[in-house]
Amino acid sequence: MATVDGPHLTTPFPELRGDGLRLRPWDADSEADVEVWLRGLTDPEFQRWNTPIRSVTDVESARESLRGKELGMADGSAASYCITDTATGAPLGHIGVNAIHLVLSHARIGYWVLPESRGQGVATRALGLAAHWALTGLGLNRVELDHAVGHDASCRIAERCGFRYEGTLRGAMFEAGRRDAFRDMHLHGRVAGDPEPDGL
Repeated sequence: MATVDGPHLTTPFPELRGDGLRLRPWDADSEADVEVWLRGLTDPEFQRWNTPIRSVTDVESARESLRGKELGMADGSAASYCITDTATGAPLGHIGVNAIHLVLSHARIGYWVLPESRGQGVATRALGLAAHWALTGLGLNRVELDHAVGHDASCRIAERCGFRYEGTLRGAMFEAGRRDAFRDMHLHGRVAGDPEPDGL
């Protein structure tokens, strides 16, 4: 696996643990991981708020998508993690520190949680863990998070984890299920000098 030179960045990226969660790399050769990835990306609630650039509709496209995540992990451009329960190992969702840019010292975080794991603080705990690592372990200055306007749960999670609302980006993401129409999204940001959020 490649090594990426930089002040704080080497790959492979580490597993992250804390607050009852283990964030581990996805495995495209694992049938279980592929099934979880497919379930997550075809979940109606996920599709309501997200339209991936490349569709994931079956096992093969899910495996191909996960291979792309592995490549990002290998070249240091993204850290894609399966969120799991520390005690049971059960998969709970996904979180990724994406678009890692060492020169500008920033990245973008995205996440989703499986239907059966919602309402348990999984996204908040995983976001707090990943953001802390990005700003300390990776040594980045800024981490961004964005979501479709109207996704109030994501707004609350972002603010709970110290990501301040910074504005609305007009026509910045696809409409649900379409690639020929666009909608607005909220931008949240957190920088290294911000105080740690209470309770995380």
